[in-house]
Amino acid sequence: MKKNVITAVLLIFVALFGWQIYQSVSQKTKSSEQKRERPAIAVEVAPITKTTIREVRQFSGTLTPQSQFVLAPKISGRLEQLTVDIGDKVQKGQLIARLDSREYYQDVEQAKADLEVTKANVLECKSTIETTKRELERAKILREKKIASESELDKAESAYKVAEAKYKVAIAQVKQKEESLKNAQIKLSYTEVRAVWDGENNVRLVGERYVNEGDMLSANASIISLIDNDSLTGVIYITEESYSSIHIGQPVVITTDAHPGKEFSGKISRISPTLQETTRSARIEVTVANHNHLLKSGVFVKAEIELARHTGATVVPFASILTRDEKEGVFLVDLEEKKAKFVPVKTGIVNTEDVEILQPQIDGYVVTLGQHLLDDGSPIVLPEERFSTPKEENQPSGEPNHSGGNR
Repeated sequence: MKKNVITAVLLIFVALFGWQIYQSVSQKTKSSEQKRERPAIAVEVAPITKTTIREVRQFSGTLTPQSQFVLAPKISGRLEQLTVDIGDKVQKGQLIARLDSREYYQDVEQAKADLEVTKANVLECKSTIETTKRELERAKILREKKIASESELDKAESAYKVAEAKYKVAIAQVKQKEESLKNAQIKLSYTEVRAVWDGENNVRLVGERYVNEGDMLSANASIISLIDNDSLTGVIYITEESYSSIHIGQPVVITTDAHPGKEFSGKISRISPTLQETTRSARIEVTVANHNHLLKSGVFVKAEIELARHTGATVVPFASILTRDEKEGVFLVDLEEKKAKFVPVKTGIVNTEDVEILQPQIDGYVVTLGQHLLDDGSPIVLPEERFSTPKEENQPSGEPNHSGGNR
């Protein structure tokens, strides 16, 4: 009885084990049949090339004048004349504005009169000192002859010393009045405001006008601003990931919507040694030549800077890159078997058109359209009429044909 039970149990286990094997073989067979029956997917492909690829970033900024300053009077007064207006060219030393000078002219005349009085006083003191000197010499002679007393001699000496002191005071007053006259003349000259600056450029432009003729101006009140428009400064901000690739003298291509399709050349002239904590970016100044004065201060610009350039790089189209199982890769084309194989890759420079492949070394063709419908080993339909053997592009290193910014 026990043997029969054991036999029955063994038969049941054998039957279950056999059923599982049957199910597994059946599923594999169905899966193989499904794979064999899976239709090929039509795709677009592109060759893998060897060429030069550049990493170019674009940053936005604003143009500011290379040099700008405000003209203001050093004295107060009514503005009688303003000789320039916005946009006018100004020569170095040119008269810009004239203030009411009558009060200051009167001060000059008064200072001249005071000087003349002081000079006359000097002549009087000089005559007095000569007289007292003769009296002193006569007193000394009379004293030697015992005709004059000691007190008379002392009186003559005292009179001479007083006259001598008054003469010195008069001389000092002349110098004082001369300085007062110079001060009055300087203030009178301040009623004429002229354009004065340092540098070789002898012509500048009026950027702003702040007053009108007839206005009462206080000392240091702004009249106009003068700008040097021959050279402008583009102020842009570089993110921390690009900061290490920037250096003084690096060329920059400037474009603006004010002149579509036109490019202006510039060079990085200053780099801030610190990054702003709020934006994690650094201020960069770009010097832009503007001899034809097409660019204007305050214009919004875009600055393109080449951060890196790799020659002879393995390059695939940007559209061929996709992610599978959290791995970035491409589908390589097997031309003989008409299948696509997924290959994980390590990328380098990436722009809007192309991607540099660092690892592994690949060649041939990659799928650029339809790859999202593929699995590793999927059959594909190729546009045969477009195919030829992949060519290696021999691009000169100085004339790259791939540019753009990182993704």
